[in-house]
Amino acid sequence: MSFKFSRREFGKAGLAAGALATLPISLVRLAFADSAQDFTFAYISDSHIQHIKGKEFVRNWDQGLKRAVAECNLLLPKPDFVIYGGDLAQLGTKPELDHGAEIMSACKHKVHYVMGEHDYYLDLGEYWSKLFGPHTYSFDHKGVHFVVLNSILTTDEWTFKRWPTAKQRMDEMAGLDNPNGSPFMVGEKQREWLKKDLEKVDKNTPLVVLSHSPLQKIFKNWNFWTDDAEQVQAILKPFKKVNVLYGHVHQIQYNKIGNIAFNSVMATAWPWPYPQSYALAESHLPVLTVPMNRADPFFERDATGWQFIGMNSGRVNATFQLPDNDTRKVAYNTKTDKPEDVSFQDPAKRIPPQNHY
Repeated sequence: MSFKFSRREFGKAGLAAGALATLPISLVRLAFADSAQDFTFAYISDSHIQHIKGKEFVRNWDQGLKRAVAECNLLLPKPDFVIYGGDLAQLGTKPELDHGAEIMSACKHKVHYVMGEHDYYLDLGEYWSKLFGPHTYSFDHKGVHFVVLNSILTTDEWTFKRWPTAKQRMDEMAGLDNPNGSPFMVGEKQREWLKKDLEKVDKNTPLVVLSHSPLQKIFKNWNFWTDDAEQVQAILKPFKKVNVLYGHVHQIQYNKIGNIAFNSVMATAWPWPYPQSYALAESHLPVLTVPMNRADPFFERDATGWQFIGMNSGRVNATFQLPDNDTRKVAYNTKTDKPEDVSFQDPAKRIPPQNHY
């Protein structure tokens, strides 16, 4: 079994859309020895549809998702399905979710949805579930096992006892760098479900785990953090090739822990800046197993753009098309057994320098 990625075909798709896209759709092509097993899927995430009043919504976020769906519909080869990576809504309201669902309904492909915290904490995902189905599930597609986890849960005390209203709970969890927020987790119930789900899967089967938060611990202040990440990683450890794809962070990230390769996908709404603690405050950030290069933190639209993901030999290679910026590729290096930022891996070229890693 082997995996390959054809950039030429994606180039044709981009030209069909009029130009290389400036919004993030991630396209993954997996190719097996039997060409009948070839398939692709696209990844759209973090649109943050925000209701203003009546039928009025924040236009930028609307247009970002509409364009992503339109370009997804033009992709050649056609993807077998689409993943939506969470945070369809900004504050989880019915108008926001309905409006987001209406935009997504224009997608011509089957869509698998992942839960984001902005979708969840108003009504704990009740209305989202009516629209899109379960929060946790798995499926098999042409030799690959996909697992979707709700990774943005937290403690019962925070969720059910602390806040006088559901709206305040939502507002607190939606705030960036908010001390009243709470770290995310997968939780014991889902971890037990994951163990049982994977019992039936051969350890040589490639796994793709789809979550909203990273399933690793990156930066707690901004909730780029999953509290029980190590416990989830331990469940995945017996498998030879595990890839975690996640949204939430609105920026380029990559890492490898043991057998698990991590790659973020970007947002259709806005990019987040990079916490200064990545470079300056070692006490607040565990040493990353892979030195992570920042994109340009001084460019307000950096980390929004096309992201191509190829899974070569079961590992993720991601090519980022950034507007008004250099193309960047995070490719899995089989010699070093880790993902590397191909053009910028020299520590002297990192933005900002991260030599302490």
